[in-house]
This record gives sequence, structure tokens and C-alpha cells, in this order.
Amino acid sequence: MSVTIRAATLADSEAIVALHRAAAVTPGALARAPEEVTLAYAEAAINSDICFVAVEPEGFVCGEIHAKRETVALFAHVLGSLTVAVHPERQGRGIGSKLFEALIAWAKAQEPPVLRIELAAGAGNPGAVRLYERLGFKHEGRQVARGRLPDGRFEDDILLGMLL
Repeated sequence: MSVTIRAATLADSEAIVALHRAAAVTPGALARAPEEVTLAYAEAAINSDICFVAVEPEGFVCGEIHAKRETVALFAHVLGSLTVAVHPERQGRGIGSKLFEALIAWAKAQEPPVLRIELAAGAGNPGAVRLYERLGFKHEGRQVARGRLPDGRFEDDILLGMLL
């Protein structure tokens, strides 16, 4: 499948809402439930330090990634608060990898430099953890019972980081 990765604009807001709502239907796939994904959420993502979308030739937004640079001087080299979503019907096609490749290239080009990217993945989402490992992220810890799923069960978060 051919997708274009480009910077998101406010014109992508509704498409990002639809994408994240579709992805959030699967418990544990995203931190937010579908009803928590709003236009304000999408606009905040677009206004993050970096926000890319994956767009199919006909214009369908099938993936999105955004992150923020830490603002405290001690951590200013860190890119975190990272969220990535790929439409459930498009997963397994390399879209997530392409989004991360664009994010990593952007991070390496920043001045002052971004030297570290960090994220958390739900332990119940092994596909996401495998993707992050393939991309070069390393396990750095585990937060026990960090998330609570809609059915009341708790899920650990796996903390991962990458040094650039």
C-alpha cells in the first residue's frame, strides 16, 4: 500500500478524530476511549511539537503520530508524550513504521538536538511492543497496574526508550 507521510494541519482534525476513534474501539489499543477523542484532542495533537499523518492516495488518513518535546531544561533533549494510531483495517502494512521513521528523522534534524524518544505501551498490546522493539526502542521498565480497562481489569505499561 502506498501512503504519503506529511505534517498534519488543522484541516486534518476531523480525519484524526475518526482515525483515533476507530483505533480506540479495541480496549488497550490507545489510552483514550472513543468518546474521549474530540476535535480539541485532535487540534492539540496537531499543535504538538510534531504531528505527522499517513495519507492514502485517495486522501484517507490511515495513520497519525504526535509527540512533544519536554520543556524543563534538564529534559529538553527528550521527545515524549508520544501517541501513534493506525486504522485497524490498515494495521500490519508498515504504516506505523513509516510514521516512526518520519518522526525519528524529524527528531534527528532538530536544533537543539533531540537525543531521546520515549513512550509507553500497554502490556496487552504485544503487536505495538514488537513494532517498537523492531524500530530500536529498548525496554526501560514497567508500571504495574498503570491503566484500568473498561471491564475493570488493570494493565501494566511497558516503558520504552530510544537514544538517537
